[in-house]
Amino acid sequence: MSYYEQASQFAALHIQPTSAECDAEAKFPEVAFKQMAKDGWFSMMIPTAMGGQGQGLDAHAEVCMAFAEANPSAGLCYMMHNVALMCVLTYGSDELKQQICSDVLNDGKFLALAYSELGSGTHFYNPQIHAEFASEHVILDGVKSMVTSAGQASWYLVLAPSAENGKVDNWAVPLSAAGLSFDNNTWQGMGMRPNISCPMKLDNVQVSMLNRLGVAGSGAEQVFSVVAPFFVTGLAAVYSGVCLSLSHAANEHAKSRKYPDAQPLSHIETVQTHLANIYTRAIAAKSLTLAAANATSDVLQKILAARIFASESAIECGRLAMRVGGGKAYNKALTIERFLRDAYAGQVMAPGVDVLNIWLGKTLTDQPIP
Repeated sequence: MSYYEQASQFAALHIQPTSAECDAEAKFPEVAFKQMAKDGWFSMMIPTAMGGQGQGLDAHAEVCMAFAEANPSAGLCYMMHNVALMCVLTYGSDELKQQICSDVLNDGKFLALAYSELGSGTHFYNPQIHAEFASEHVILDGVKSMVTSAGQASWYLVLAPSAENGKVDNWAVPLSAAGLSFDNNTWQGMGMRPNISCPMKLDNVQVSMLNRLGVAGSGAEQVFSVVAPFFVTGLAAVYSGVCLSLSHAANEHAKSRKYPDAQPLSHIETVQTHLANIYTRAIAAKSLTLAAANATSDVLQKILAARIFASESAIECGRLAMRVGGGKAYNKALTIERFLRDAYAGQVMAPGVDVLNIWLGKTLTDQPIP
């Protein structure tokens, strides 16, 4: 059984049942994440020699997609964990890797990213927070914006200016760090509400030098070598999952909605055209994303293309599904409205689609990207 099939079964049992409730209350899917920990989903990327499953980009995409079909925020937050964990596994010291992997494997803990800032926006690899260095620690002071899994994850990766002039460091900051707090009441997201995204305040937070990933000044390199492929592919998977759920919801409504003469909505040719267009985009987004995750050539171009297509398609699928759903969808009696709201988050989530199009154009013409 593929990882996608396994994750779909898990999602049906443990994510789907609370998906509507989590959206309505802007509540983190805590019960589902506790079950993820019990069933070993958090350890999927950890090498087998360390007690994990040793999986890579392909399994990452499959699981994020399946989880997102049930609850896009659950898929998104799970994706963030995998990205952060891969950074730790690739660049962390042996001591840090052992500590974090033990937390994941033995205590069911998970990770998140805290990169974005209000001042840097999409260019999150140019952080503005303050970093003061001592021989054995760094003191971080400032605010990170739009941190998913706020207060739920046990470790957060934080980009900050390096002692190496003009460069950036990547730090693993534990939730327990003194001076770390979250503005939990500020999240008013139109969509992706259960990811409980909010600002993270670092009030002179002291972090051991052992918690720096890689050598001083290597943070930007880490963003583009590890974070970007797993993050962008993960977002492509999440929005492919949104497309797939919109297709399913529109199909089911069209078949079950009956006119007084007992003719179902699905017998109308205009509706059939909408359903066909939604399905075509959904299956194309899924196929392109999985192809990118398994690519061996032109990998970056395919990953960027998958993320762009999936994000744009999610909105278009939602637009057409709302037409099919009609008054019931508009009145929130169907899941279509909820997934449409989630789809729009793809336009503002860094790196945004406009930036990704520029990056793709640059890579296609042999130009460097930031």
